[in-house]
Amino acid sequence: MYEVLNNTAAQTLLAIKSGDSIRRVSQRLHTPYETVRQAVNQLEDAGYVSYDDGLTVVDERVRDAARELVAASAGVSSPSIDEVYIIPQFGDWPFAFTRIDAVYVWTQGGYQVGRNPDDYPMFLAVREQDVDAWEAFFGSFDLPTAYERQPRDELDEALQIVLEPRPSLDIEHVEGYPVIPRTEAIEYMHENYAQFQSALAMLNRMYGDLDLDITYRETERAQL
Repeated sequence: MYEVLNNTAAQTLLAIKSGDSIRRVSQRLHTPYETVRQAVNQLEDAGYVSYDDGLTVVDERVRDAARELVAASAGVSSPSIDEVYIIPQFGDWPFAFTRIDAVYVWTQGGYQVGRNPDDYPMFLAVREQDVDAWEAFFGSFDLPTAYERQPRDELDEALQIVLEPRPSLDIEHVEGYPVIPRTEAIEYMHENYAQFQSALAMLNRMYGDLDLDITYRETERAQL
């Protein structure tokens, strides 16, 4: 068992939703397809997952063991920023990236603002009914949670999770990331126009069905 449940296999187990394809899991983990395929083969040979019209975890106790392994690894070595974007995928409740992270996702990583590795909040919209579960989940990874961004000098670590409780969630997916709808993300950017003008221009170029009437250019920014 311990030979099979290396970190990649454990993350693969946690990322599987019933009926998933290997490609879908690789997108969710942002891990190369071949790496995930090899992990699935190992897990299938060990009897931990089956692959019949999609992937299924055979025994939830194995998933619990995998979560303990990944959480323990996070306790020994703090997760990187890239890893923190994957960790919510291991939870059992729906979520969507929101606010700055919605901008980051909808621009496919092309726009990042207001954060640096030494002070990095991640913004998640979650259902109100799941808030306690999410707080306990992130606590198991030694990641602090709050409802508003906390000052860096009040935290022991650079990373923090800012939860935005909602009665319900409307979720879309971009490159494996669950995210609030594009229209809502654009509304947020308009509300913070000075900060996100260039992001709006980027979206306008990326998505042919948009007509945002944005003329921002990097040359204009240099003249400001």
